[in-house]
Amino acid sequence: MSTKVRTKREASLLEALIPILFTVGLLMYTVLPVFGVEGEVHIPLVLGSMVAILVAVYRLGYTWTEVEEGIISSIAGTMQAIIILAIIGMIIGTWIQGGIVPTLIYYGLNVLSPSFFLVAACLLCGVVSLATGTSWGTAGTIGIALMGIGIGLGVPAPITAGAVISGAYFGDKMSPLSDTTNLAPAMAGANLFDHVRHMVYTTGVSLIIALIGFGIIGAGYASKAYDASAVQAVKDLMTQNFNINPLLLLVPVIVFVLVAKKCPAIPGLFIGTLLGGVAAILFQGQTMAGVMDAMQNGVVSETGNQVLDDLLTRGGYQSMMWTISLILAALTFGGILEKTGMLEAVAKRILRFAKSTGALVTATIFTSIFTNVLAGDQYLSIVLPGKMYKDEFRKRGLAPRNLSRCLEDAGTLTSPLVPWNTCGATMTTYLGVPTLEYLPYAFLNLVNPVVSIIYGFTGITMMKLEDDPSAPEYKGKK
Repeated sequence: MSTKVRTKREASLLEALIPILFTVGLLMYTVLPVFGVEGEVHIPLVLGSMVAILVAVYRLGYTWTEVEEGIISSIAGTMQAIIILAIIGMIIGTWIQGGIVPTLIYYGLNVLSPSFFLVAACLLCGVVSLATGTSWGTAGTIGIALMGIGIGLGVPAPITAGAVISGAYFGDKMSPLSDTTNLAPAMAGANLFDHVRHMVYTTGVSLIIALIGFGIIGAGYASKAYDASAVQAVKDLMTQNFNINPLLLLVPVIVFVLVAKKCPAIPGLFIGTLLGGVAAILFQGQTMAGVMDAMQNGVVSETGNQVLDDLLTRGGYQSMMWTISLILAALTFGGILEKTGMLEAVAKRILRFAKSTGALVTATIFTSIFTNVLAGDQYLSIVLPGKMYKDEFRKRGLAPRNLSRCLEDAGTLTSPLVPWNTCGATMTTYLGVPTLEYLPYAFLNLVNPVVSIIYGFTGITMMKLEDDPSAPEYKGKK
């Protein structure tokens, strides 16, 4: 084997675009219904990774060992999220089998009506996610129950999913307990609580717009004939197939309190899994073997209502393997692009056109979205633009909190809108609605990047570096 030292060089724009355009083309061919393929997105990402490896090794001078290091580093950075995903699968299984999700659906149907259901769903998910710091945990627990309530009220599943995701990602984005909320200021060099306060300006406005949208849609359903008998039929199915008991509501309350009290997410969610299993044994008459099977393979619902059975037939450790395998494929592709500087090459070209503050904000927003689409991971959509634009924001006299806000306005919020992104795949798995079907109704996620860009061009709340008390350049009173 040759021992010749390989000389690495920076990727040109054309070299960076080769694997990117190849992968995007394959993904579009696979996902978009116009081509009539409707296949899985895993293989396009795998094939795109192979093309990226060829470019990295034979054009840019990287060794396979270096490329492999990039892949492993990318995957290692999200192992906690992957473990949480697997535990959520077990939670879903035991919470359905234990009657917790059916109980939430039953009582939810008692207090909610179509006219304000979507607004209430968005706000409820927002509060839960704010308290726990996890959009995934919120969607995988209370979100599933809300999907069932929506079915009972006659609200289409994609619209309900849009409300759930809007609320869940609002809370995730604004919670100091969230990993992305901590990651963004770390990448930008901002203080955590300064970052959270600064996001209120864009995210608060976006939430109000989203709630107005959900209110208008809800009013449309309220104007239709309210079929109380259909709601009662769903409630009857719940009582016929499960022991509905208000004590079961203590399980999600305990889990949310544990996480809110800063209990680490993994043990907190695992406790939730065990409590679901105990509920299944005590309230539903299940055996230990049955509970273990629900943890492993999930639950098969046989209520007789097809829509409800589709909702409640889910969960289990194995049910998350499709999503986990997709995450691994996406992180492999993203890790190669990051390690070899291909994404950076594209972003640098974009920065040449960002002359004004508004253009810089727009470049940051679209780079985050671009990374979400190409790398398939929200962490990379925060880390890469954060690294690339940190110095540029400071050179232009802009406080770091402006950059950290942009990273979350786009990176965090657009991640569930991409079918092959880790978040998009997870939301589809949890809620049972394809990404492209709920996308038009995820109002908060769609509006927030636009609001952020408008603020950039108008200068609204764009704090100067000299006005930032946490910066050495601060010229105000200390």
